[in-house]
Amino acid sequence: MPSFDIVSEFDSHEVSNAVDQANREVSTRFDFKGSDAKFELQDEKIMMIAESTFQLQQMLPILYSKMTKRGVDIGCLETGEPKASGKMAQQELTLKQGLEQDIAKKIVKLIKDKKLKVQAAIQGDKVRVTGKKRDDLQQVIQMLKQEDVGQPLQFNNFRD
Repeated sequence: MPSFDIVSEFDSHEVSNAVDQANREVSTRFDFKGSDAKFELQDEKIMMIAESTFQLQQMLPILYSKMTKRGVDIGCLETGEPKASGKMAQQELTLKQGLEQDIAKKIVKLIKDKKLKVQAAIQGDKVRVTGKKRDDLQQVIQMLKQEDVGQPLQFNNFRD
């Protein structure tokens, strides 16, 4: 019976490369000369450190462009509030991976509302969709690509 998985994940190696490229660009840009502006990657978090909140606002598009060029969807980034303390300002970006329970339930509900001949089941941080026909599964993929569920989705493990 054909099936596939709906997941939300990113390549952590590509995120690391994007952060390195963003650090390189910040160190060479004229408007950041002499400042200690940098990005730090720690597990599932990226810390932006600069001398002012204005510089943090300038650094965010740099990171977004580098991540987009590396093929990482910026929808998986959750931006925190900038915090200024003394001479430095920091902002935390959290990388979200895996489907949360409420988003998974929303996906299952969307699939059931379409009344296609498929079954959707939540399995941990992914949703498995099975059906008798491959065309029904492809219709589900097309429908989910058009919907906005609040998190980037990938479709993998497609089996006949």
